[in-house]
Parts: sequence; structure tokens; C-alpha cells
Amino acid sequence: MTDLRLAPIEACVFDAYGTLFDVHSAAARWRDRLGDKANALSSVWRSKQVEYSWLRSLMGCHADFLRVTADSLDYALAEVGIADDALREQLMETYRALAPYPDARPTLAALRSRGFKTAILSNGSPEMLASAVERAALGPLLDQVLSVEEIGIYKPHPSVYRLAVERLGTPAERICFVSSNGWDAAGAAHFGFRVAWVNRFGQAAERLPGIPEATLSGLAELPGLLDGPGGLA
Repeated sequence: MTDLRLAPIEACVFDAYGTLFDVHSAAARWRDRLGDKANALSSVWRSKQVEYSWLRSLMGCHADFLRVTADSLDYALAEVGIADDALREQLMETYRALAPYPDARPTLAALRSRGFKTAILSNGSPEMLASAVERAALGPLLDQVLSVEEIGIYKPHPSVYRLAVERLGTPAERICFVSSNGWDAAGAAHFGFRVAWVNRFGQAAERLPGIPEATLSGLAELPGLLDGPGGLA
């Protein structure tokens, strides 16, 4: 973690998938059925999911994240050589209730106790986000759950980040945006947010416009990075 402290900050806005929720927990839940293909399937599923969101944005051919998730799962199943309709449906159902990372709830609770606004800003569809938030019992710790479906284009398009500014009524420079996805952290920093990149897996920094101000190894480090609203620690 960097020694930098971010201030003044009024709101913390979190990416959902990969940041609060473990995107690999769906395949892990069905590891007994997937066998030695579980890790490969999960990796391809996630990479195609992100890739398809970008490509659909560039093509001007938007579909919600549930469709993107299903399409990318179909690709991943074909790539690893699995043809099992029942397993496909089980994987999709599990994706609606991804396991939260252990540090998600304590971090949100700590931020709320210190007076920060908290929100999710995600590529996820409203249905997917509502299901994940409810099953992880995070709802009481969030002021807003914002989906790109209000805009009709995926991150890192600037209009998505602008949605958080408008809905929270908080200037970009007083919002700490938190993501474990390096490309998302770069996009948010380029937009004008104060950005903390949660680099859970020790990845190399992206070579993109927009540089996060802080790099963390987990969400638990975030509260110590911030001065509370009004400058109170």
C-alpha cells in the first residue's frame, strides 16, 4: 500500500465484479463437475466477458451484462470442450450470487461508520447486481447501486463514470473510485476520480491514460487511506 492519503473524499464508489464479488467463485462452486477444466473455464469466461463488453461498445451493439455473461460462458464451455446444458444453467444461476470477498463487508461498514457515501458502479445489469447485493447482505451498506444500463454502454466510457457524479451529487475529485480491474482503474482516473486500484493478484500496471493514485493489496487497506468527510480521520 502507498503512504498517500486521499483527501478530501466524500464518497467511495466500487466496481462490483472482481472488486467486491469473486468472479471465479461460480466455477469454484461446480469444481466437482468441471474437474481439471474448472480454472481454465473460469479464466476464459472472465476474459471473454470483459472483451465482449468492450467489443459491443465499439460495435454500437449493446446487450445487457446477463447476455454478455451467457455468451462468454458459451464460448468458454466450447473452448474447454464441455457440452452440458444443465451445468451451463447451474453456472449462470451461481453467477447471480457470486461470493463476496471476505474484506468487502467490513470495508463498506467501516466507511459508512465514518460518514462516507458508498455506491457500486458496475457493468452488471440491475437484476444481476440486485441479486448479488441481496445474497451478500450488502444492501444496508450502500447508498446507490448503479448499472451501466442507465447509459447503454460499458466501462470505461466516460459517461458511465459521470453517472456516479450525477447520482451521488458529488464532484469527481471528491469521489474515491475503487476497482481491482486495472483497465477500469485507469478509465476512472482518466475521467477525474481519485482512484484506488485493488491489485489483489500482483498484476502489472496497465499502459493506459489515467494512473491510480494508490495501489492496495486488498479492500481492508482502503479506510486507512482516506480522511473522512470534512477532513476527519
